[in-house]
Amino acid sequence: MSDRELQRLDFLRTAGLADAVRTPLAGDASTRRYERLTTPSGSTLMLMDQPPATESRSCDPAWSPAERHASGWNAVARLSAGRIEAFAAVADHLRSLGLSAPEIIAVDAAAGLAVLEDFGDDLFARAIAAGAPEEPLYLAAVEALAALHEAPAPDVLTGPAGDWPLLLYDETALQGGADLFVEWMPKLNPSLAFDQAAIDEWRAAWAPVTARGAAGATVMAHRDYHAENLIRLPHRQGAAGVGLIDFQDAVRAHPSWDLHSLLQDARRDVPPALEARALDHYFSLRPATDREAFLRDYAGLAALNEARILGVFARLIVRDGKPRYRAFMPRMWVHLNANLKTPGLEPVARWFDRHVPEADRR
Repeated sequence: MSDRELQRLDFLRTAGLADAVRTPLAGDASTRRYERLTTPSGSTLMLMDQPPATESRSCDPAWSPAERHASGWNAVARLSAGRIEAFAAVADHLRSLGLSAPEIIAVDAAAGLAVLEDFGDDLFARAIAAGAPEEPLYLAAVEALAALHEAPAPDVLTGPAGDWPLLLYDETALQGGADLFVEWMPKLNPSLAFDQAAIDEWRAAWAPVTARGAAGATVMAHRDYHAENLIRLPHRQGAAGVGLIDFQDAVRAHPSWDLHSLLQDARRDVPPALEARALDHYFSLRPATDREAFLRDYAGLAALNEARILGVFARLIVRDGKPRYRAFMPRMWVHLNANLKTPGLEPVARWFDRHVPEADRR
């Protein structure tokens, strides 16, 4: 029996769950793992297992861009490094707003272990695939976002495992994400090659987008808001009927970030009419929003995110040996190519025209 398994058993014993039946769940692209715990009474909980040593350091709020680059990817991108205290603090804040994040039943942040409320398996993506109407689910997801965006975004979140800073999704983090494209796409597609001049041009083209993204960072962003991280909770009303998970990397970001993550999803097609309807619903819930400016930033940040995701998928395929992510890439190219036609993104569009042939954008 491994030391980690002994640690898990000790944690569950301390939490009064030594007799729970443990069922491992399928993994994702992260270093976390989950188990469903079934108690002798038949109720269920979730065990979150995030070994602390598997990630590079999270970002110290005081670090400069140079210090962040020297400290590793989590610091550059302002990711939580899987820290349990981040998840617990974000969960408490979301629940304080009347939104549905799992209750923390037991936690040992130093060990990277927590027991959570179990929201079940009725993911939006799964429910839609089984025949549930899309529109009500997407509009409910928008209502949850609007509620989150209407609330002040605190500088520090307080939770049962300690405080956690809500960092700005700034130019360093945004550009760092975009740069994954020029770093990893040539490793997946050797016909692409970007010299230093091309990389400098790439960063200059994105600079107005990252500047507007940082300047408009006024709300808490879930940061991975899509149909496979949202769970249908039919026994709860309104925005609380959307179960939120996988939010430990939350940051202060532009309010469009979670919307384009939801509506220009890498994993499933969202019909353009539904995207338009969902955006209209968001504006109706936040009528003070400057729609024209918002949509310009929505397209720019969506394009940047799609370049980032293409780089992430290339890295998962090349470095991590996960070829299944190749199937998601054509959808990202469709979204990116469409967004590049938006006024204001001409420098980025010209970069792609010069350096990435049309045949390689699919």
